Amino acid sequence: MTHQIGALSPTAFLVFSIIKVVVIFTIWLLIVAGLTLAERRIAAFIQDRLGPNRVGPQGTLQPIADGLKNFLKEETVPAESSKAYFLLAPMLSMAPALVTFAVLPIAAPLPTRWGLVPMIIADIPVGILFVMAFASLGVYGLFMAGWSSNNKYSFLGGVRASAQMVSYEVALGLSIVPVFMLVGNVMLTKVVWIQQSGLGWWLAFPLSLSFFLFVISAFAEANRLPFDMPEAESELVAGYHAEYSSMKFAMFMLGEYAHVTTSSALMATLFWGGWDIPFWRGDNMVMTAAGVVTGAAPAWWKTVLTAGMFFAKTLTFTFVFIWVRWTVPRFRYDQIMDLGWKVMLPTALGYVTLIAVAILALQSFGVTYGSFWFGAVLTAVSVLATVVFFWLVDNNRVLRGGSAMRRDRLERRSEGASVPVPHAGAAAGQGD
Repeated sequence: MTHQIGALSPTAFLVFSIIKVVVIFTIWLLIVAGLTLAERRIAAFIQDRLGPNRVGPQGTLQPIADGLKNFLKEETVPAESSKAYFLLAPMLSMAPALVTFAVLPIAAPLPTRWGLVPMIIADIPVGILFVMAFASLGVYGLFMAGWSSNNKYSFLGGVRASAQMVSYEVALGLSIVPVFMLVGNVMLTKVVWIQQSGLGWWLAFPLSLSFFLFVISAFAEANRLPFDMPEAESELVAGYHAEYSSMKFAMFMLGEYAHVTTSSALMATLFWGGWDIPFWRGDNMVMTAAGVVTGAAPAWWKTVLTAGMFFAKTLTFTFVFIWVRWTVPRFRYDQIMDLGWKVMLPTALGYVTLIAVAILALQSFGVTYGSFWFGAVLTAVSVLATVVFFWLVDNNRVLRGGSAMRRDRLERRSEGASVPVPHAGAAAGQGD
């Protein structure tokens, strides 16, 4: 069903665009600042301690105190540094995550007396390609920070950052190729619409392995544990940002949380229906032209509900980022590189081939795109591929760690079997 709401006039379009930029990015920055407190409180809960609880009720004003502290701290610039690049690096590390959020749809279109307002700052036709292009710029900020500091430890941290991020960008890009194959479009609004009505399944189910590959790559791109080798305090005295202080140092930390927030929003959009509310068809709509909506009728309260659902999904994935950081130990650098090039890359390539063959087979057997069986068969294929992937990755105890290997040796010893000598790095490297 098509609904003619009316297009915005040029003046109204400009005014609403300014309002959307201010409101959306204000909320986004508040979430980024709030994550600095959330991480410390969740870490305290996991470690059975209190965490920040002095500044404001239950420590809620701690982000403000941290901001004031960074503003008031002394600014230092190493005498032998390349000053222009030294100052540019913090901005370059945060800006890509800030810009990519502009192309994410956050809610259903909003009908107003002046016309229909899309709840996205820029619904550009290249969509996810724009996101990937700007996300890849983040590596320049980290490497530039390490190189411009004229500090050997910082330089090593920058080299590690560039090698790690470039490695996992390949797997990250390949992990979303199956999304394009099912959706047939790179516009993120169309990705949400296909999950609502075109396919009828959130893509996390028929493309489950793509989702897990995307999540793993997003952790590496954000330099979060277990992929925080660019910092590695025990080896590089804080790594690429060792020479930074005051707000320049804070921008690197905020840039990390900004990447976490943007990655979480992308996970929700690409694989979990975006702002779609599950088990309800009243929000299934898409703008097909200026002022024209296909699907359910838009309403202001639907915009509010769908915006709440989008941010709920985004915050859920940000919690996963924090949860993993305080439960999984850091990998060794060789493990990170092996996982990226020897596991993630061939798996992503093989999965693209598998999905292409599965889609072609379904079409040849006359299974209609968008039917229940189309999504069900793809879900079964993807779940099987996901199980095989994790079984193969865990086959040498990469995920289960040295404790599982010791337990297996004890079981074999109790059964009277010979116990092979383990590889030196297999059992001892997990806590590095």
